[in-house]
Amino acid sequence: MPFDETFAAVVFDMDGTLIISEPAIIRAWTTWAIEHQVTAQQLQGFHGMPTADVVRAVTDPAVFDDALARIDELELVEVAGIVPVPGSVDALTALPPSRVAIATSSREPVARVRLASSGVRVPDVVVTVDEVERGKPAPDIFLLAAERLGVDPAACLAVEDAVHGLTAARAAGMRTLAVTTTTPADQLSPIADIVVTDLSAVRFETVSDGVRLQRA
Repeated sequence: MPFDETFAAVVFDMDGTLIISEPAIIRAWTTWAIEHQVTAQQLQGFHGMPTADVVRAVTDPAVFDDALARIDELELVEVAGIVPVPGSVDALTALPPSRVAIATSSREPVARVRLASSGVRVPDVVVTVDEVERGKPAPDIFLLAAERLGVDPAACLAVEDAVHGLTAARAAGMRTLAVTTTTPADQLSPIADIVVTDLSAVRFETVSDGVRLQRA
């Protein structure tokens, strides 16, 4: 259990981990699904994965480009009600720029709009799915975040709310902290080192050799 352990840096997922964006995401995908005759059942099981992978899995290749462009368009305008996850503002404030990054399955324009709408402090290092060859559950996005911070991935703590994200972080060699904001604890606990309700349950303290994770 990594409470009271020190990490070189902390890499956060965005949606569901730092910001509450699920209602906006549901609105966008509901509109998109109706337009493209995709059922809710078809969209199950993709939480935490890149948008392009979801669209590719549930649409005909002939309409993929248009379908992807449409969900991007919807997600850029569906930002009402996006707010910080409890504890996320304090967590980002406590961490110096050299010790924190965001690694998100969202595309860059969507990530920027959601972060701006939420009001959380945006770290210097934000890695989006556009910048890697493979999205979560592959480790690429976490590995790139660690590289940009100049730290060993194995010395990092990843914070996630989704099974696919935790799988990606573990594949990158990172320790993992899961929040139950969007996924039940029983689905997260087999993968995560620690499971908490949200970021208000933990505290990050900057120390001489990194960041210490403690119970709030």
